[in-house]
Amino acid sequence: MSDHEKLNYVEFPACDLPATKAFFSHVFNWQFTDYGPEYTAFSGQGLDGGIFQAPLKSLTQHGAALLIFYSDDIHATFKKVETFGGVILKPIFEFPGGCRFHFTEPSGNEFAVWTKEH
Repeated sequence: MSDHEKLNYVEFPACDLPATKAFFSHVFNWQFTDYGPEYTAFSGQGLDGGIFQAPLKSLTQHGAALLIFYSDDIHATFKKVETFGGVILKPIFEFPGGCRFHFTEPSGNEFAVWTKEH
């Protein structure tokens, strides 16, 4: 399949880049390549991307896009998010086809996790 005109990369801000990197390393097993003190990149996560140092937050209430992870065990992922400093915005809720929860990571960016079954 061609990559032409497909989503290829995503970037989001982090006011505390070290805390954000640690969170994603512990919860989702991300590895990073640093490009100076204010930018880091990740790959192999379904969509490659980067995190840049900035005093901004990506929240759906401000109109931001929502990046959503898939989990085979949503309850285990929920516990890891809480354990490593994530803040639950919306506890696990059902919707047609599955369930999900929303959280912020240590820099305050909103993400969600979903699964097909509860």
